[in-house]
Amino acid sequence: MVLLSFDIEEFDMPFEYDRVISFEEQIRISTEGTLTILDLLKKNNLKATFFCTVTFAKNAAAVIRRIVAEGHELASHGYYHSEFKNEHLLSSRLALEEISGQQVSGYRMARMMPVDEKEIKEAGYIYNSSINPTWLPGRYNNRHISRTWFMQSGVIQLPASVSPLTRFPLFWLSFHNLPLWFYIHLARKTYEKDGYLNIYFHPWEFTDLRNRERFGFPGYVSKNSGRQMIARMDKFMKWINKRNYRNGTITEFIQQVTIE
Repeated sequence: MVLLSFDIEEFDMPFEYDRVISFEEQIRISTEGTLTILDLLKKNNLKATFFCTVTFAKNAAAVIRRIVAEGHELASHGYYHSEFKNEHLLSSRLALEEISGQQVSGYRMARMMPVDEKEIKEAGYIYNSSINPTWLPGRYNNRHISRTWFMQSGVIQLPASVSPLTRFPLFWLSFHNLPLWFYIHLARKTYEKDGYLNIYFHPWEFTDLRNRERFGFPGYVSKNSGRQMIARMDKFMKWINKRNYRNGTITEFIQQVTIE
């Protein structure tokens, strides 16, 4: 099964590059990108899981209603994108359930940072998708962690997909920077090996990020953003359908593998 997920949040990433962006612009850019994603999913008849912060959900209620109405899954990405306390695990789940009217079963920590599995369990989540099981300088050192899903502390851990053997990450940055044919090659190899793909993106990638003065992003972040990202994602979604790969939400996948 191909598991497409999108981390929808207040667009605060420019702060990491010493740029200032108003809260209104953070919400506007993420809203624009999320609507584009929903249009692509509808066009290609695919489902996805949206990991959402409460801050974004409260300021984009119409977007959340559309996510739910079109059969996608809403999961928690925390209360805020740049602030975390253990109590946010429970409070974000409850707030998102109230806003959406949908059960929230999954959690993903902002920036795929570590989170205590026992705290995840106590907050009432079924699964956690906060692990990138690879090595990236200054960010991840997780080569010792299983590439594929596993149970820990009563919670299903669903790492982001990485390629077999080399553990090359198939996350958003590689989608932007690799030739699309090669990304698809790695995705196919990983799917054939693991029986599923778990890959994630963000709404702001679907807007033009090339204004370095405004955002401060290096080329490897802004490359193939905006219209190019939309075109690449459309081609990728068409490839999923052409291969007749199964697609669904993460909860649907969890239900499948736990029954088996």
